[in-house]
This record gives sequence, C-alpha cells and structure tokens, in this order.
Amino acid sequence: MMHSSEGAVLALDAGGSRIRAAVLAPDATVLHRASADTGIERGPDAVVETVLDLAAGLAAVHRPVAAGIAVPGIIDQASGICTFAANLGWREVPIRQWAAEELGVPVTLGHDVRAAAWAEARLGAGRGCRSFLFVQMGAGIAAALVLDGRVLVGGHGSAGELGHLIVRPRGRLCACGRRGCLETVASDAALAGAYSRATGEQVGAEEVWRRAQAGDDVAEWLWDRTVPALADGLAAAVTLFDPRRIVVGGGVAQVGRPYVEPLRAALEKRLGFQTTPEIVPAGLGRDAGCIGAGLLALDQLHHLGARGSVDERLRRGARTTTDVRMALRSEDRPRAGGLSRPRGGAAIR
Repeated sequence: MMHSSEGAVLALDAGGSRIRAAVLAPDATVLHRASADTGIERGPDAVVETVLDLAAGLAAVHRPVAAGIAVPGIIDQASGICTFAANLGWREVPIRQWAAEELGVPVTLGHDVRAAAWAEARLGAGRGCRSFLFVQMGAGIAAALVLDGRVLVGGHGSAGELGHLIVRPRGRLCACGRRGCLETVASDAALAGAYSRATGEQVGAEEVWRRAQAGDDVAEWLWDRTVPALADGLAAAVTLFDPRRIVVGGGVAQVGRPYVEPLRAALEKRLGFQTTPEIVPAGLGRDAGCIGAGLLALDQLHHLGARGSVDERLRRGARTTTDVRMALRSEDRPRAGGLSRPRGGAAIR
C-alpha cells in the first residue's frame, strides 16, 4: 500500500551516539527512515546542529505539518527545554524552540524512554494493556510506567529512573555519584565492560550473551550476576506499581524469550503476595523512541484540531501541505523569548 507524505509528521530520537529520524503518515505508518551520528565528539553544540540539520533536510523533502523530538535526561515538557542530558552534554537547551524556528511547524518535546513506552502502548507489545512497565536496556537502564493508559511523568519530570535504584550498595561507582546502581550491574554497557575487564576483549552485550549460551565461563558468570540484579530492581517496581506486564526493549533484550524467561523466573522468586507480571520483549525494536516522538507530534495535531482554529482555516481554503504548515506556523510557532540558537559558540554548557 502506497502512502503519501501529505499531512505527515517528522520524528527524531536523539540518542547518545545516533540520532534516528522518521517521517510518519497521519495513521502512524513510517514513510521514511534516516539516521546520523550525533557528532558528540565535537561537543554539545554539534549535537544540536546535527538534530536540526537532519530535521531540516527531511522537512525539505516531506513537508511535515508538525514534528516530535525525543531526548534522554530530564526535560521540561511545558517549556520545551531539555534541562539536563548527560549523554548529549546538554543543560538548559531550548531544543523545541530552536526546532520550531528551523522547521516553521509546531514541535513537541518528549523523553526518549517515555516516548518509546507510548509507542509500545499504542502500536507494540503494550497494546491492549492499560498498565505496564517499559524497561529500556542500553548504555544505562531507564523505565517508563504506563498506568491506566497514561505515561507517568512524575512531579519533576524524572519518573522511571530505574537504573539508579541501588541494588548492590558496595558495588561500582555510578556516573550519578552513588555506588551500586542497577545500571552499573545489569545494563548492556555494564555487562560488556565487565567482560572486557575480565578478558581483555572488546565485545558488545549481545555477544557476551551468545558466549554465555555457548559455555564461556566468564560470560556465564557475568550473566548469572546480571539477571538477579535486574530482577531485584524489577521486584521493587512491581511491589510499588503492580504492572500487568513488563515490556523490555533495547540491546540484549532483543534476543527475546531466551532473555525474558530466566528474568521472569528470577523475578517470581523475589515476590511474595504480589502477582508476577508477564515479561515480553518490546515489539518495535530500536524504532520505538522515534515512533513515539512521531505519535507525540500527531497527538499535538489532534489537540490543535480540537481547538478548532486550525481546522477553521483549513475549511476556508487550505488544501495543500504547504497551506497546512502556514496555518499552523502563524498560531503556534514559539517566540524566541530572548534565546538564540548557538552556532559554534559556548551557549550550551
């Protein structure tokens, strides 16, 4: 089935090393994918430029009517500012405003893991389940809780930092400054790093898992320590929130049942009266965050349509995608507010 880019939205997911982008049709079908290195080795300003340049290039071809951007760290959705993102080197970056100025369309900013959870809730492994925990494995560990069909943000925008739950108090020092955080033991980066320190070989977490299945003693020992630690963290989350399902995505979790079945068995041993939720691999893979960003943009369009002002203009004669963009631009493009996009300076700390 062919899909037109008429009424499409642009979606971007800014990770620590890659920026994934997609163009989504109004029915959330992915029309086009693209990606680029973040350029983080050139500093945080370069990451901003990469995000905006990738967005502008796709927008020139597909003419989106809105855009969504998902980033890691702590964000203020109301202001559209990324307060802090360690992996990107960002502090107080008004990325929504800069993207809106670049594209001339409304832009929505979301947290990468919460956006991925929203995508899984709507289109992936969480579909049909109104209460589930989404856990993203990778360089760290983060989670997002979907309760009664809504993604929990928290009072300060930092809900779901499962990776910083202390599970091994005398363990390794975490980047957050504390010892024994879950992600120092059970993240993909921790697993790969521990194997490298023990053997001198540089391999990824998925390769460590494969070697464990093949009988590698070091890999087996590391795997036997990783699963219980992750189960400890999940047991705390289950006790607090009682999810019906746990959806695990990213990295090693992509191997599917051979990963989640031992994890569920370990979790069950740690629970008493609580019901052990089913654990399933994520359904959207590495695209989840990007698709989630696109869904946020589509949701924003629906919100604008509900207000009636844009729809009224369209009824008065806007018929092309360009007309739609102009109708949205004049009402909803954020004002600069005294901030300017950095170009080669040190505005981003």
